[in-house]
Amino acid sequence: MSEYKGIKGFQVTTRTEDPVPYAQALADNPYAGAWSSGGDLNTGRRMLNTAAGSGADSGLISGGYTGSDTAAVEQYNGTAWTEKSDLNAARRTMSTTGTVTAAITAGGGPPNSDLTETWNGSSWTEVNELNTARQNGTVVGTTTAALFAAGYSTVQATNVESWNGSSWTETTDINTGRSGLAASGTSTGSLIFGGYTTTAVANTETWNGSSWTEVNDLNQVRDELGGSTSGTSTLALAFGGGIPPEVTKTESWDGTSWTEVADLAVARRLLAGGGTATSALASGGFPAPLQANTEEWTFSGLDPSTTPAADYADAITGDFYYNSTTGQFKNINTGGAPIGTWSSGGALNTARSEMAGFGTQTTAIMASGDTNPPASGRYSTLVESYNGTAYTEVNDVNTARDTFPGIGPSTAGLISGGYNGSYINNTESWNGSSWTEKNNLNTARNLSGGAGTNTAGLCFGGDTPGNVAVTEQWDGTNWTEVNDLNTARRSGKGAGLYNAALYISGYTTTNSSAVESWNGSSWTEIAEVNTARAQGSASGSQTSALFYFGYSTTTVSITESWNGTSWTEVADGATARYDSGFSSAGTGSVTLNSGGYEPSATKLAVTEEFTAADFSIKSVTTS
Repeated sequence: MSEYKGIKGFQVTTRTEDPVPYAQALADNPYAGAWSSGGDLNTGRRMLNTAAGSGADSGLISGGYTGSDTAAVEQYNGTAWTEKSDLNAARRTMSTTGTVTAAITAGGGPPNSDLTETWNGSSWTEVNELNTARQNGTVVGTTTAALFAAGYSTVQATNVESWNGSSWTETTDINTGRSGLAASGTSTGSLIFGGYTTTAVANTETWNGSSWTEVNDLNQVRDELGGSTSGTSTLALAFGGGIPPEVTKTESWDGTSWTEVADLAVARRLLAGGGTATSALASGGFPAPLQANTEEWTFSGLDPSTTPAADYADAITGDFYYNSTTGQFKNINTGGAPIGTWSSGGALNTARSEMAGFGTQTTAIMASGDTNPPASGRYSTLVESYNGTAYTEVNDVNTARDTFPGIGPSTAGLISGGYNGSYINNTESWNGSSWTEKNNLNTARNLSGGAGTNTAGLCFGGDTPGNVAVTEQWDGTNWTEVNDLNTARRSGKGAGLYNAALYISGYTTTNSSAVESWNGSSWTEIAEVNTARAQGSASGSQTSALFYFGYSTTTVSITESWNGTSWTEVADGATARYDSGFSSAGTGSVTLNSGGYEPSATKLAVTEEFTAADFSIKSVTTS
């Protein structure tokens, strides 16, 4: 008789509890950063710029404004600040980088200063000056290799200077002159972000040691913000700042785009920021007359970049074991709710909501939508293409609109209906490079659901005005009315094919939890979602789907998985939102979500990607 090991490759083991898949452990205890209260400064101050130090337990701030310019210096040990030897010259808005034992500070004012001082752990020494006197710039690096960028001289400066341990040398200018910006990195690889030109900006630029390149902007326009000066050009943190007013927003940079993460407790600008993307300090600032507050940014949870801890017995499909606690034999099969997480993707170039999305997680299209208020008109013709990393603008749609469905792959999509001041029935087809007008829907409407492809699709439900149950089927040339939904509604979402589809949730006179299944000729009511909501997103098939985000009694980031029988709540997204764009051709375990509204009704550019593996642990009947 064959042994189980010979068949499946596993020994039958005995365990006291079911294994916890590491993916599930990550979902249960995600690796996430948060701000917590730290020790107050001895001397409250504002008009700081940057700080030296390696993280939340190590910082050095110098100078600032306490009612007059100060030379006071303080060092942080993770609990309290200690006064250290003063600077040689009192000033504000200078820039500091390095460590608590070896730091460099340069510039400042008023008036604009070219002064440079180095710190050896006990005292400051004046060294060679900047070539261009200025204040409110930013600096990264060490006492032997630093980079000072931008600031204000007589104009918003583009100047960049490199420090070699003894003198400053002019090097390549940044693209956008500004002051009040923040930075992260080293003298040969850095990131600058935010600042003030004639207004606060979100511009981000990277430095490769020889040139500056403009990359994806911050989500929050701001100046006089804090940053992780000891971070890198691919892993950074931006926090606080003002437009004004002052903000609490914190954003994390992953080398491609910015993602909003946990907010500061105290809104502030003109603060001292330092540390890394995973361990940082925010100290002092404005608006308090003499702000002394310190906050520490640290991470908790399981770090997905490290090897799973020894006490997480990873679940492997096909494993067979005996649970001595329950007295059951069990095996691990495919199927069941996906164990997965949302992660940050590349942001849209233009924040917007109510666009049509189609394609997959790694190749998607986000078309048209609402940019309210853009430079000209609320309804956009803008189209962006996603390659799995970043969005690129491509050819516009012919008719601007919002609140309409998109179906198909990224090279062969279809959009239909929508609203642009009136209800429309326009249909357009995308061939991977351009849009072509097609035959119209029979019923002009918006807020409808869609499923299928650009040659065999469905459009169902919506608003005309007034909720409708109308279903139309697309054969690649014409729309034909077929059997209606059982319940007229709008703002639900579709998933699946023209002959095997789902219509999920939506709005009747209240947010709905209803789900209906289409078999090619009629709709049947099936198991409801756990959380009634409208204006969510969906992807997958009639037997394996995901329904995520939306508006319930508030904006939510809830994600639910469909296995063909029931809905199960799985990992939440990072940013609650509704009316976002999504990869309609995604699966029940892999999808993409971009843009939308957040709870404050702010248009978003942020993208999140959901990836999961399917499996379940099932008891084995031995009788």
